[in-house]
Amino acid sequence: MSVDSPAGAETRTRARTRRAILDAAVVVLGQDPAASLGDVAAAAGVGRTTIHRYFPERTDLISALGHDVLEKIENATARARPGEGAAQDALKRLCQEYFELGSGLMLLFNEPNLGMGEVWEEESDSDRTVVELIRRGQAEGTIDPALNAEWLQMTLWALLYAAWQHCNAWQRPPEGGVPKHEALSLCLRTLEKLIAL
Repeated sequence: MSVDSPAGAETRTRARTRRAILDAAVVVLGQDPAASLGDVAAAAGVGRTTIHRYFPERTDLISALGHDVLEKIENATARARPGEGAAQDALKRLCQEYFELGSGLMLLFNEPNLGMGEVWEEESDSDRTVVELIRRGQAEGTIDPALNAEWLQMTLWALLYAAWQHCNAWQRPPEGGVPKHEALSLCLRTLEKLIAL
């Protein structure tokens, strides 16, 4: 099938519509976890019948969100090039890539009632890559070998969560907080000190 064919154009349109719905769902459900599919449809700029064609039930949308975030994590892991250069530098690149996924991950972390548990129960390729990267850094002598690799992996996610929270507080007065670039800078500096020998 040619990308210029009518079927190819329809496939691209469907992909854009699906993407718009998923992106809108992250924003809408992040603000109100009880929001309806109609609320998501309005934010995505599509009709209710359109959203039901893509996601017949709310659970279908939630499941798709979980899988979408997992796919984004896998893509971010690949973009970080974890096999290149010193492990400590690769871990910082990984942290930077993961930081950009904040809105989707915050939704899933903060709203366990959305029913995302089953999507996140299995260890992913990205999980294994992070642990292997930490172990490589320990073998290279750039990451503290006294700290368990799995512990450091969980601590990385905790740092990211803290950075996202710190950044989000900036967007919701009166709590205060910091701009996105500053939150990331704090996260990376803390990570560097944490893993140092």
